[in-house]
Amino acid sequence: MVLRMKATARILNGIEIAAQIKAEVAEQARALAAGGITPGLAVVLVGHVAASEIYVRSKVKTCAELGMFSEMLTPPESVATEELLELIAGLNARDEIDGILIQLPLPAHVDTRRLLEAVSPEKDVDGFHPINVGRLQSSASHGVEAGTALAPCTPAGIMEILKRSGVPVAGQHAVVLGRSEIVGKPVAMMLLNASATVTVCHSKTVEIGRYTRDADILVAAIGRPGFVTPEMVKPGATLVDVGINRLTSLDEVERLFPGDKKRFDQFVQRGSTLVGDIHPAAFALAGAYTPVPGGVGALTIAMLMKNTVQAAKARRGAALLCEAGAGRSEEAAAKA
Repeated sequence: MVLRMKATARILNGIEIAAQIKAEVAEQARALAAGGITPGLAVVLVGHVAASEIYVRSKVKTCAELGMFSEMLTPPESVATEELLELIAGLNARDEIDGILIQLPLPAHVDTRRLLEAVSPEKDVDGFHPINVGRLQSSASHGVEAGTALAPCTPAGIMEILKRSGVPVAGQHAVVLGRSEIVGKPVAMMLLNASATVTVCHSKTVEIGRYTRDADILVAAIGRPGFVTPEMVKPGATLVDVGINRLTSLDEVERLFPGDKKRFDQFVQRGSTLVGDIHPAAFALAGAYTPVPGGVGALTIAMLMKNTVQAAKARRGAALLCEAGAGRSEEAAAKA
């Protein structure tokens, strides 16, 4: 097979797009604050997992930066499912809490499904509740009005990258690698809702390359470093790399980054380096692509903040709008 090389592919900068979204969220939070409403997020972190603790602290810090209230609850690793269900019920009942996020993974003895389904759909800022999944499937996820779905953060971030980068979706063939509940399935549904023709591939798909080579938009979310090779890519395609894989083997670094001195130096200094699910050499064929790091991963927290402020507007913003409308009516009456 002869691969036709493109000119320099366009990098879809997730960090810049995340900054735009955060600025918009901060503006919305200020508007709500003017009416006495501070969007609130509760994060439940069970036990001590170093990576999860770092991630949660980042979420709490971002809330503060954007003018939102946050609360971190840290039950011990030995906590029982029933105790966690009581904790979630309490958060559901608190009006100042607009979003509830349960940091995954949970300890093996905890019934994760029961816990996720116990979160009120109106406060489910991770978009995992069956009601929000159903609303997404029924194309009811557009807008922020009460009754609409809160979409999973990473897939929603992917759609924001495509939209804000001017990548056409309607009428395009989108191929999604991976069928997870967190990324693969919801992003496939969002692409379908945006009028793409969608193919989902997974571990049982035979000859995956025959599908990926036909993709105008290729979303890789399978957790296998460098799985998508240049031979699997259509020249000019948009490549969206969701994978974040840490390489700790020199052989793997040499395989995926041959001759890349910067990567080798980073590996020597840190003992590891990151790569996505798409082989770096494949990006030379792309029309546009998301880098790793600095691509899709940068959007996840931004979309969590956006979901939280949307939940606040849907739950409590109606009263604010009514007050504003009443104020305008009084002003108009005074002028009459």
